[in-house]
Amino acid sequence: MRMTFMIVAAAVGLGLQPGLARAEETVVPVAEPVLPAITVSTVSEQLMHDRVIASGLVGPVEEVQVQPLIEGQPLDNLLVEVGDLVTEGEVLAVLSKTTLELQKSEAAASLASAKATIAQAEAQLLEAEASAAEAQRVFDRTAKLKEQGSASQAATDTANANAVSATARVMVARQSLEAARAQLALSEAQLENVDLQLARTEVKAPVSGKVVERNARVGGIATAAGMAMFVIVRDGALELRADIAEADLLRLAEGQKANLRAVGIQGGLTGTVRLVEPSIDAATRLGRARITVDDPDRLRSGMFVEAEILVVERETLAVPVTAVGSDVNGATVMRVKDGVVERVAVKTGIRDSGLVEILEGVAAGDLIVTKAGSFVRPGDKINPVADTASTN
Repeated sequence: MRMTFMIVAAAVGLGLQPGLARAEETVVPVAEPVLPAITVSTVSEQLMHDRVIASGLVGPVEEVQVQPLIEGQPLDNLLVEVGDLVTEGEVLAVLSKTTLELQKSEAAASLASAKATIAQAEAQLLEAEASAAEAQRVFDRTAKLKEQGSASQAATDTANANAVSATARVMVARQSLEAARAQLALSEAQLENVDLQLARTEVKAPVSGKVVERNARVGGIATAAGMAMFVIVRDGALELRADIAEADLLRLAEGQKANLRAVGIQGGLTGTVRLVEPSIDAATRLGRARITVDDPDRLRSGMFVEAEILVVERETLAVPVTAVGSDVNGATVMRVKDGVVERVAVKTGIRDSGLVEILEGVAAGDLIVTKAGSFVRPGDKINPVADTASTN
């Protein structure tokens, strides 16, 4: 109205008729302010994975060293090669039996001699017992005659001495029999020992697995002092000894799954955390996790392998990582409500595939500025534009 009045007044001042001024009057529309178009994303639930990245060398879960159980015998024959799969109790090598077979013949002869000695001792014991019984009867008769006055004291003493002597011979015969029996037991033990050593000339696998080393040579002398004759990986099981950052070590636990990658290996490999070692290297500040390989035939001991260990997997609220900013108070996002921007403090969690888990601060369906570095401030009015890349 004020603008119209000014136009009429100007027309009157120029000597124009009010009606003419009113006809020539133009209406100027008031322009609405243009709001900036800002890309926003919707807070929604996503499947998030918390992973730990590690790497290390492949090695056997358990190595079993095979040593000869007897020493000093030449090696006659080798029956396995490196890489062979063996079963528990399978013969790996054969030692010479010549010396032990001679010892067995000697032990058998000693056993036979001990048995003969026992037979002689038993006969001597029977003879001594018979003589002692007869001497005792003579003494008893002489003693009765002495009481009747028909025998002298000298005859009685002689009969008594003979009885005592015969009893002593019985004791000696019994001791001789016991000694002969002890010699028989010794001979039997010696024979059993030789038989055991003969059985041990066959070097057998203590466990089932894969032979990874063979240090034995035909003609060599068996000894347990040097290197093991064979080294077997129990059940052929391999593991990755992965080095873990100090900050990640406490997040790992037995049973967690891992995806493995190695140079030259096509397709994925999987494994399971078998053991998390309780100590950290003081020099490198790295811990170690042992990851059992599910398909060990595709790897070789000593290979370098990378691992991606899955710590946790869950459905949770998430936003693009670019939407999260930070200040002295912690992480924040710019939430859009009724077209107005406001700064909201949030608590973050897992980071995965360009997304960040939001534990506190916003709810599902909230709109947030996709890029926290956009030129917007709390209280600004914007034109929110959906981020199609984040919704696909």
